[in-house]
Amino acid sequence: MRKYIVLALLICLMLVVSGCAGVKRVEVEEVIDLSGRWNDTDSRLVSEEMIRDALNRPWLERFKIAHGGKPPVVIVGTVENRSHEHINVQTFVKDLERALINSGEVEFVASRGEREEVREERRDQAIHAAEETAKPMGEEIGADYMLKGSINSIMDKISGKAVIFYQVNLELIDLKTNKKVWIGEKKIKKYVKRRRLGF
Repeated sequence: MRKYIVLALLICLMLVVSGCAGVKRVEVEEVIDLSGRWNDTDSRLVSEEMIRDALNRPWLERFKIAHGGKPPVVIVGTVENRSHEHINVQTFVKDLERALINSGEVEFVASRGEREEVREERRDQAIHAAEETAKPMGEEIGADYMLKGSINSIMDKISGKAVIFYQVNLELIDLKTNKKVWIGEKKIKKYVKRRRLGF
């Protein structure tokens, strides 16, 4: 009998606890920083700020003057995660691409992996599509500049407190000359305080 009472109490407790859980939808732009780790807000704000800085530097105007007002063609290369945590770098790369394309100041070409998929589609079209609709090989647009960089971090923690420092470095490289025409840097520092740190 006592076992049944204990079991019933445990079931009641589980129902109460599970009833407390909930999901709340929030705006995508809303800043929610639960752990202090790199998150979607960091990715979006850093990419927008760095691209804005890059497009306001002399290299862009110089290129347009030298090429009759034509906008440069850019590709995003490798962005390395050198931080202490797992960061989905692809999300950051897509934020960079979006900020560049939406600026209207540059044209953009597909990444290496995307180009291979498109080339495979053209090879397939050469065999299976009508001649007047098949897209020919050898007419791709080459990029003028490559944007690449890294995400770095340092963490200092003690007794339930931590300071997390992120530094994002980006470089824009002229693909013809290998000259670096822009170097950008963005730093973020977060102070996290909790009873238990599970970093």
